[in-house]
Amino acid sequence: MKKTIIIVDDHILIAKAIEGIINNFKDFTVINVAENGQDLIDKFENNCAIPDIILMDISMPIMNGFEAVSWLKQNHPNIKVMALSMQGDDNSVIKMIKNGARGYLLKNTHPKDLEDALIRLNTDGFFYPEWASKIINNAITGDNSKAIKISGREKEFLAYTITELSYKEIAEKMCCSPRTVETYRDQLCEKLGLKTRVGLAIFALKNGFAEL
Repeated sequence: MKKTIIIVDDHILIAKAIEGIINNFKDFTVINVAENGQDLIDKFENNCAIPDIILMDISMPIMNGFEAVSWLKQNHPNIKVMALSMQGDDNSVIKMIKNGARGYLLKNTHPKDLEDALIRLNTDGFFYPEWASKIINNAITGDNSKAIKISGREKEFLAYTITELSYKEIAEKMCCSPRTVETYRDQLCEKLGLKTRVGLAIFALKNGFAEL
C-alpha cells in the first residue's frame, strides 16, 4: 500500500507540480494539498484523511511552516513532516527541526532525490541531506562534543532512540526498568543540551551511535 502525503504550500502551481511528480513514484501518493498551516488544520477538522507524511513549505501567509509543524507535533505527532522550502539558512533548518520536522529538503531537489528522501523518511523516521546534517550536527554538538563522556549503556540507549520502540519497550530490550531508561534520557539531554528524543536520535545518527 502506498504511503500517503499532504503538500502544504501557498504556491499552488508549485504544489501541483510536486503532486504530479510524487504521484509517479511507486510507493507514494498525494491525497491533499493545503495552502498554509491554517488551511491544513481546517482540512483535518473537516475529516480530511490523516497522511503518513507532510511536505511543509516554510514561508506562507496566515500560518507559516514553523507554526504548522509545532501544531502537528502537539496534535498529530505520528505524522512525519519534511520541510520542503527555498530557505536553506541555518536558523530555518534548526527552527524547523526543533519544532518537530523530521527532514529537510530544498525545492530545487531532483525528483529522484525527493523519492529517495521520502523512502528514507518512511523507513528510518528521519532524513537530512549532507548540507542540512552539518547544520544540525554543529547546532547539537558545538565545539565541545569530543569532551562529552557517554557511557556504554548510554550509547546503547542512543541506538534505540532512532527506533519506533517506546521507552518501556527500550527498557525491556536493555533488561532494565523504565525509570532507568528515563535516567539515561535525562542524563544525555543534560550532557548534550537537548530536550527531545528527536534531538537524541539525530545525535545518534550523526555521531555513530545508531548501530546496536
